[in-house]
Amino acid sequence: MNKLECDLLVLGAGPGGYVAAVRASQLGLKVICVEKADLGGICLNWGCIPTKALLRNAEYRNFLSRADEFGIEIPEYKVDFAKVIKRSRDVSAKMSAGIAYLFKKYKVETVKGSGVIKDNKTVEVLDNDGNVTDSVSCKNIIIATGARPRMFPGIEVDRKKIITSKEALIQMRIPESMIIMGAGAIGVEFAYFYSAYGTKVTIIEMQDRILPIEDKDISAELSRHYRKAGVKLLTSTSVLSAKTVGDGVEVIIKKKDGTEETLTADIALNAIGVQANMENLGLENVGVKTGRGIEVDEHCQTSVPGIFAIGDVAGAPLLAHKASAEGIAVAEFIAGHSTHTVDYSLVPGCTYCIPQVASLGLTEQKAIDAGYEVKVGKFPFTASGKAHGIGEAKGFVKLVFDAKTDKLLGGHLIGPEVTEMIGEIAIALKLGAKGPDIFGTMHAHPTLSEGIMEAAAAAWNEAVNM
Repeated sequence: MNKLECDLLVLGAGPGGYVAAVRASQLGLKVICVEKADLGGICLNWGCIPTKALLRNAEYRNFLSRADEFGIEIPEYKVDFAKVIKRSRDVSAKMSAGIAYLFKKYKVETVKGSGVIKDNKTVEVLDNDGNVTDSVSCKNIIIATGARPRMFPGIEVDRKKIITSKEALIQMRIPESMIIMGAGAIGVEFAYFYSAYGTKVTIIEMQDRILPIEDKDISAELSRHYRKAGVKLLTSTSVLSAKTVGDGVEVIIKKKDGTEETLTADIALNAIGVQANMENLGLENVGVKTGRGIEVDEHCQTSVPGIFAIGDVAGAPLLAHKASAEGIAVAEFIAGHSTHTVDYSLVPGCTYCIPQVASLGLTEQKAIDAGYEVKVGKFPFTASGKAHGIGEAKGFVKLVFDAKTDKLLGGHLIGPEVTEMIGEIAIALKLGAKGPDIFGTMHAHPTLSEGIMEAAAAAWNEAVNM
């Protein structure tokens, strides 16, 4: 058994863990990162990055189906679906190698295996057979072990016919039909991807709309485009059971009126949610308090001094950039460099289907519920010259303002490249921008981001292009 020492031990090399490790090393700490799988975690290897590669392929596939609109005649082509999947895996492998390079550059030591906390200063590392390979003495510990798909009684996930997002990334053939259970970001992204290749997709959502955490206008707009694309949406509908039957799947649902129905398809995707990876970490050995995730304070410190938790394992929002922000904040706190904390009101949310969805801040309804008198501005991309020029004139920008102070409260976007545009909303919210600040700032023309300026102007009845 190897005996190691460090200032900081990080459990997990996902977007929270690896960022924390690199930042701590930059600040002069000796860092060891324990990871049992590939560097980059779920996000880089089985989530954010490979899905975006696949979704880009789907965009090209959809473009080919309407290439004649752009004066390009493509009478015949074929799809090599295995190659589509391989490209996404190659992208992930390349990015994982990039993290290995960063670790080498910043002298972060990697130990392969699963970490178990013995006390608040000691972690043992186990191999796949459960043997202890390393014992690490450390001054601080960051738990960044992420999350995994949530399993539910009655949904018999076999990872062949009833699958999770991981298996959805590596299907070697295009299924003729698919049932997706859950209409959050994961569900609607895979619905877009598979629908683009001709799969008949049915989405089941227990709440009354898809993307239920988004502004209602966003959900309604996306629903309209999905139905137009042939995706069947069953909202206010719960899943009673799902199982493999013969060569397909059988999903029994319960509708809002209480009636039950049996659906069949080639394959079903469980995209209902995720749960924290906090088992077998030895939390009970030191008394770390847990709930649905590991409980932490404003500095992401657990109930045990010197032990921190970041990212999905520490609770919502379950987003990679939130984990990275926490990783930097905790690394700097441990190093005595800074005591800043993460502002959870400024965590953008993005869904990379087509049309894209991006949001930050209060929805119109949440602002009203919070007691604000609101002023709302909306600008449709059908009035955008750039959107028409690129053939994607759909969706809108919706901005919510405090009518008393004129300050921006939230931005909700659906349309082309809005996941890139949300950065402007983030800066505006962080700096406390007011509506006149936004529409009084000159935006380049023609650009999609003019939509933000125009939406702000619309709230003051000063929009000139709609």
